[in-house]
Amino acid sequence: MNTFKGVADTLFIPLTARIYVSQRFPEYFYDSKAVELSSILPDNNIQKNSSEYSMLASVARSYTMDEMIKNFIAAHPTCNIINLGCGLETTCSRIASTTATFYELDLPEVIESRRTLLKEQPHETYITGDLFNLKWTDCIEDRTCPTLFIAAGVFQYFHEAKILRLIKELRSIFTKAELIFDATNKAGLAYAQRYVKKTGNTSAMMYFFVDNCETFANKAGVTLLEQRPFFTATQKILGRKISLSTRLIMKFADGLGRTKILHLKLS
Repeated sequence: MNTFKGVADTLFIPLTARIYVSQRFPEYFYDSKAVELSSILPDNNIQKNSSEYSMLASVARSYTMDEMIKNFIAAHPTCNIINLGCGLETTCSRIASTTATFYELDLPEVIESRRTLLKEQPHETYITGDLFNLKWTDCIEDRTCPTLFIAAGVFQYFHEAKILRLIKELRSIFTKAELIFDATNKAGLAYAQRYVKKTGNTSAMMYFFVDNCETFANKAGVTLLEQRPFFTATQKILGRKISLSTRLIMKFADGLGRTKILHLKLS
């Protein structure tokens, strides 16, 4: 399985984190589909070089995004959920909606592995394509339907100009669309880059960061609906079950805006 290069190779990092947290803190987050894949992890290099904080940070993103996706589906029961750069994400299984249609977009080699490891669920469609080549949007059955784009651990690997252009193009194609994605500030990006290199991937460079959410939304010409810190629920649910150092880093990261999730209204 460990045949990907560069950005695609990073898909094992969130999978490892979801397995780690599911096994240690199931009262906070449990991903049964991820646990089923524990035997296919290429080696233990990611876990060996990850701190408790690093593992929980990845899962805190999933936990928070899951909540935001559920809120969107509650408001728009018949909707599209489009995962931009899905990797081995198991959002569709966790959400288990019977009314939303999930679309999973990624590079050909990633989708090939998904088809082997994660069979398409009811209401789920896999799409092979380049995120920035909008021909993949032809695969979306109803582009007038309320649509939520999600990008988890994806935008960091591209330059801001490319992200802004993508948002502009999505706005022109989808008539009722929103976007949620995670971002760090500039200091947080440096930490994330060091962490990815520490896990053994030295070719996936990171470029994109957001210091001010309102400024970025204005630059993109969209409305900022919400910005959420990563760790509110993590600290509330786990409390002293996690180490003091982890709790301090979480407080520091949230307080200084090093980690956040942006929710934008595109159209």
